[in-house]
Amino acid sequence: MQMPPKKKLSDAQIADLETWVRNGAADPRDGAVTSKPTEIDIEKGKQFWSFQPVQPRKLPPVKNPKWVKSDLDYFVLNMLESKQMTPVNDADRYTLLRRIYIDLIGLPPTPKEIETFINDKSANAVEKVIDELLLSPQFGERWGRHWLDVARFAESTGKAVNISHPFAWRYRDYVIESFNKDKPYDQFIREQLAGDLLPASNDQQAAEQLIATGFLAIGPKDLNERNRLQFELDLADEQIDTTFQAFLGLTVACARCHDHKFDPIPTEDYYALVGIFRSTSTLYGTVRGLQSNRPTSLVQLPSGSGEPVGLAPITKKEYEQMEKQIADLRKELLEANPRDNNTLNTRLRILIQTSTIEGRKSMYNADGTPKLQAMGVRDSSFPRDSVVYTRGEPNQPGKSVARGFPQVLTDKQPTIRRNSGRMELANWIASPENPLTARVMVNRIWSHLFGRGLVSSVDNYGTMGQRPANQELLDYMAGEFVKNGWSIKKTIKQIMLSHSYQLATTYHAENFDKDPDNQLNWRMTPKRVESEVIRDSMYYIADQLDFAPPAGSPLLRQGEGNVRPQFGGGAPFAKGPRFGQQGASRVNRTVYESVVREQLPEYHTLFDFPDTNVVNGERATTIVPAQALYMLNNDAVIAASQSVARKITQAHSSDKDRIEYAYLLFFGRPATEQEIANATNFLKNYQEIPGQRRFGFGREGNAWPALAQAMFAAAEFIMRN
Repeated sequence: MQMPPKKKLSDAQIADLETWVRNGAADPRDGAVTSKPTEIDIEKGKQFWSFQPVQPRKLPPVKNPKWVKSDLDYFVLNMLESKQMTPVNDADRYTLLRRIYIDLIGLPPTPKEIETFINDKSANAVEKVIDELLLSPQFGERWGRHWLDVARFAESTGKAVNISHPFAWRYRDYVIESFNKDKPYDQFIREQLAGDLLPASNDQQAAEQLIATGFLAIGPKDLNERNRLQFELDLADEQIDTTFQAFLGLTVACARCHDHKFDPIPTEDYYALVGIFRSTSTLYGTVRGLQSNRPTSLVQLPSGSGEPVGLAPITKKEYEQMEKQIADLRKELLEANPRDNNTLNTRLRILIQTSTIEGRKSMYNADGTPKLQAMGVRDSSFPRDSVVYTRGEPNQPGKSVARGFPQVLTDKQPTIRRNSGRMELANWIASPENPLTARVMVNRIWSHLFGRGLVSSVDNYGTMGQRPANQELLDYMAGEFVKNGWSIKKTIKQIMLSHSYQLATTYHAENFDKDPDNQLNWRMTPKRVESEVIRDSMYYIADQLDFAPPAGSPLLRQGEGNVRPQFGGGAPFAKGPRFGQQGASRVNRTVYESVVREQLPEYHTLFDFPDTNVVNGERATTIVPAQALYMLNNDAVIAASQSVARKITQAHSSDKDRIEYAYLLFFGRPATEQEIANATNFLKNYQEIPGQRRFGFGREGNAWPALAQAMFAAAEFIMRN
């Protein structure tokens, strides 16, 4: 009974222990079996709610049909009435307008837009605003960012050594444009998983579909891994995990080392998918260098695609100079004595310089014109099935399994022979018959608009995920999504026109006691907005936001290789002009800022930017003192406050009019009499503080910039009610 033994057990003793474990590891003192090995029952697993086909749902009866504005309201009200609950009152028109603007484009309405809406007494005033914003290019920037969270978008590898992905921005722009065009979601899926295999009518479409496959290439990867097979298996694992969580809300990658502990997904099903992804060549770029042992080429885009290059051309002479520099460095490396320890630093310097120059050179043709390149995938030259690797270990190969899909989700496996199987996988996921695809996406949309999904575990629809609070409503929405041509914009509009979406955030004690998490949507849940919305709104109000999308990315201009220090941590709120500074540059929307893995800027980390290594269908939300301190002390916030102060004081002459204008700018609503009185007292008291800098405000000193900054720091500015 004493362990460990003094010497290795005999083969017979080891066999006895193996038999003991297989039989349930009974306690030798009483023979009680503590656990028994279980086999996955696929047919039983298919009975789980999320693996069942989406069922058509009839509109349920309600006691108060006059309350209903949209068909989905029947399902919400029916559920509330069954619990003896009633929805709260409607949001006022100012709150509703700001809610719609923040949700659709991530920016607040201007005072003029507020006035237009308030004065529009027509029955379809709300619908007109929604339609206008859905057509705005800012819609794609807002909702594209939601998908970039899911797609774990970033512009570097992360992991052991952070190597830049200079062409990741093309995928970002593809996503934004897809949302603006309202690309059918099933097509969006096919392009990201198998765009290189889809037919194209012209170079522009071909390029767009190739760029879409960047979805599979932009994930984190350990380029320092020296074992080729280990790297391939890790890469396939990351792609499987992302694909199935993003589109189907399943943690299939848990079956890499053993049968899934909770869901009916055996290890063999996992390696059936590994065969598909290992039969795919992932082209993410980078050049060989120190700690970069797994370089690849990039996808070459058709010359007639019209895609922007994002780089200025160089001269042929400059290209030849790079060639000469590389040749000289290689010669210097050969001449360095490898036995002399003093030359180690010299050799390291040469290797780093060589890879840096090679990285820049790889972006240009010999005549100095930039190459049309992108991250993406293509089928490998020799597609093949995978073996099962015992416990996920590359050195323990087992039997081969045919490429295919998880058995619990399909009754008919595809026949895959001469290609990777990605096209079959994409078509299967994008099929209306797939029980998960439509459910997962409409739930993501619902979550963004209501602050909580009908399934609260938006990335997990397996056994360990949460059951839907209203499955009839979820299935109805999924059915409507498919029936409306997989249109994301139509689904958003359908939800926004509902009475449920237009409710106030009013607290109701009895409802709260029954449903404290508001799973049944008896009110609108207030939520803190994302870091991008805070930053963009601040610069928008200060008239410092540049709406022209930039070509490329700062990391593109850096080139291949290790991420340089100036990108580490990014800029804080990119510094805007201080008050009185003329001709200062404006800033782009935050979605176009560089995203470097493991090195996010402070405002992103403070305001809960997601982990770019994994799928994030829903961001965490925290409210901590450091956020308020940032808004009160950051140089860029102070600079924006000064710009807004000038805007306010130039727009009106009286303090009362200025204060009312400020409340419309910051909070999208009129100021109350008490708020006007408080602000007036604040300005008066602040002016009496000695030693103020004037910034052109005359006797008023810093009072107006201080008031503007206080409003930036207010909870109402960073909340969406």
